[in-house]
Amino acid sequence: MANDPTMEQRLEQLAEARHKVELGGGEEKIEKQHAKGKLTARERINLLVDDDTFFETGMFAKHRTTHFGMDKADAPADGVVTGSGAVFGRPLHIASQDFTVMGGSAGETQSNKVAAMMEASATTGTPFIFINDSGGARVQEGIDSLSGYGKVFYHNVLLSGLVPQISIIAGPCAGGAAYSPALTDFIIQTRQANMFITGPGVIKSVTGEEVTTEQLGGADAHMTKSGNIHFIADDDEQAILIAQKLLSFLPQNNTEEPPVVDPDPVVEPDYELRDIVPVEGKKGYDVREIITRIVDRGDFLEVQAGFARNIVVGFGRIVGRTVGVIANQPNVMSGVLDIDSSDKGSQFIRFCNAFNIPLVTLVDVPGFMPGVAQEHGGIIRHGAKMLYAYSSASVPKVTVELRKSYGGAHLAMCSKDLGADRVFAWPTAEIAVMGAEGAVNVVFRKEIADAEDPAAKREELIALYKETFSTPFMAASRGLVDDIIDPADTRRHIANALEILANKRVHRPKKKHGLSPS
Repeated sequence: MANDPTMEQRLEQLAEARHKVELGGGEEKIEKQHAKGKLTARERINLLVDDDTFFETGMFAKHRTTHFGMDKADAPADGVVTGSGAVFGRPLHIASQDFTVMGGSAGETQSNKVAAMMEASATTGTPFIFINDSGGARVQEGIDSLSGYGKVFYHNVLLSGLVPQISIIAGPCAGGAAYSPALTDFIIQTRQANMFITGPGVIKSVTGEEVTTEQLGGADAHMTKSGNIHFIADDDEQAILIAQKLLSFLPQNNTEEPPVVDPDPVVEPDYELRDIVPVEGKKGYDVREIITRIVDRGDFLEVQAGFARNIVVGFGRIVGRTVGVIANQPNVMSGVLDIDSSDKGSQFIRFCNAFNIPLVTLVDVPGFMPGVAQEHGGIIRHGAKMLYAYSSASVPKVTVELRKSYGGAHLAMCSKDLGADRVFAWPTAEIAVMGAEGAVNVVFRKEIADAEDPAAKREELIALYKETFSTPFMAASRGLVDDIIDPADTRRHIANALEILANKRVHRPKKKHGLSPS
């Protein structure tokens, strides 16, 4: 009778088993992955987390399918690497699909592993990162594969507003698999990746439309057209860097405050801020020049930079504290609010509110976008999302009126009436129902028509209206502006307001939840 293996022999067997799993689909498939400009599942994790912090879970998990030759199929780790690690010393949970194993296809066991990591994120209050690189559902598993997707979606929703969820699309993400990233807070897509519900072949057979994979589901298409993603990365390495930087701004969960990082003290006034905004209301400028002068060290992480560019949103810090910045962009469509910018802005506001991130709003908005397409497209309900998001936000809210602030868009950009805690105005601010030219045409139509010189009378009345309403002083006299400030002191005023509001408490009526406009 043979002797039982010694501990040393058992450890050798374990090392061999681990090595086999770590090779995934084998060296040949790993080389193919590299040839496409892509890292492997484990390489991505090792790049993301701090050295020696990754602890894998479910390494030896196996599928239980026997149909269609699956009883003989070897799928190391069932095509997904899962576990916990740390980024900048802060723990998180990770799932990374392995394209070298059956194309990263998602079956029952793979989805169960992913869902288990999501449960662990909920239990420990840590962020969840899902790196997607999969050909889709494992069709050999049939309904079991479909059920697995459902579990992942369900846990995405359970984690929503509880811990930050970040998806990295690093390869194909097709069919039902695309809905998991859509349920997360941020999507980073590499230029080697594509994402769509139905591919070019199916679209052509059903509708007759011809489109390439890149045109349909590439990173540029999702950034500029669909608005489905938040960041574009040139490759896996850059995607990891973006994820790390994003995490640095965020708290671990909804019960914590964002980390205070290396405060940059407010020292001297920034006189260059006085010269950025043209006095002439119709002249454009890049609002990001103001943002980078307000936040610590000019470090601003813009979100969805290529989508709805008439509004700018993103993260920065003011004296070490994370803030979410929302700003109209006068360089694009004069900074008007339309359907897409309302969706972009409101979603960002609601994320910040869920994770205790104060809101800084910079206003230069001529109104909501007019036009038949906008009206029929639902500008009323989409614009209402901005009103709802700001009104329901309980985090500190600081608003700075830079120049134009007209009509319903004035309210929608976090006015005092929507709960702004502090509203500051630059001397260039014009706060009114509408611009002077339009207002005069409405209010003084008869006087202009009856005048001996209608053109001269109109210019006289425009000047009168501007003097009365197109300044911040009327709004300040009504308590709708807390102070009219020198632009050079903007950062100091915001920093002081955030310090005072750090322990803000809000009492709301008890209810299950509100009903946001669809």
